[in-house]
Amino acid sequence: MPQITFMDQITPETPKWLWYPYIPQGKITIIQGDPGEGKSTFALHIAAAVSNGLVLPENRVKEHLGDYVIYQNAEDGYADTILPRLIRSHAERSFIMCINNSEPVSFSGSEIPDLIRKYSVRLFVLDPIQAYLGAGIDMHRANEVRPFMARLSQIAADTDCAIVLIGHMNKGAKNKDIYRSLGSIDIPAAARSILTVSRDAADKSVRIVRQIKNSLAELAEPAAFRLDDTGALEWLGAYTPAPEESPDAERPASVAAKAEALLREWLEKEQPLYARDFYGIAQSEGFTRMAIHRAKNQLGLRTVKTDKGWIWTY
Repeated sequence: MPQITFMDQITPETPKWLWYPYIPQGKITIIQGDPGEGKSTFALHIAAAVSNGLVLPENRVKEHLGDYVIYQNAEDGYADTILPRLIRSHAERSFIMCINNSEPVSFSGSEIPDLIRKYSVRLFVLDPIQAYLGAGIDMHRANEVRPFMARLSQIAADTDCAIVLIGHMNKGAKNKDIYRSLGSIDIPAAARSILTVSRDAADKSVRIVRQIKNSLAELAEPAAFRLDDTGALEWLGAYTPAPEESPDAERPASVAAKAEALLREWLEKEQPLYARDFYGIAQSEGFTRMAIHRAKNQLGLRTVKTDKGWIWTY
């Protein structure tokens, strides 16, 4: 006879978060998007923040020394791609590790959970997920994918580690994003949170982060980040264009002119002009972030990262 547990024998628990409400602790999260949209750079930025003990997403407050991260990548070189991105994100490299690719990474035994426990790994990234399913597993077959995802979920729960899977999307543009994940629907079904990364239609340097699934909290509002010419990431925060600022709407010329005039005025007043300060100023004047970014681009301003934050300059 199977063992049973009555519900009154279970103690309720509040979900824990690596980054509320985007990435739960001890659960699976998927970050997906089309190739070249910046999802790996986004994941590496998160890994860098965790390695420094910083509070996500804006990385302004240091909670503690830092936590260990395993970043496993099967598509890019660690020396020429992964490491330079981590350096640009100011990662504490001694807290980020990868498992040698000389042998296939297997999740069937105790080696991976033991490794996570040994270093108290807080974040484990698999980029991309299809590279780590294991030989003989067809990612399009539910009966083959389901045991693997169940095992991954169990490892996350047993070790209290946030496991993030990076995934490409299929070409079904008319489908909902959750159905554009590669492989069986059992892969997104096992995730407690799913984030999609895509370019902003009006400003290709801006990537929109949309949460399309959250099983533990309310869905987050769309947010965004910017990648500069060097690949450095600037978190922009909430990013919901007003109707008149949407790419498909006709924007009154006066809105653009007023936003540019305000930006010019503050560039003359403040040197350097910190992006975070101007966001607050402009939004208090009724401008959306979309209007601010368009004004910045129209004036040909550059974004430069300093020790005290991001500045805008000619």
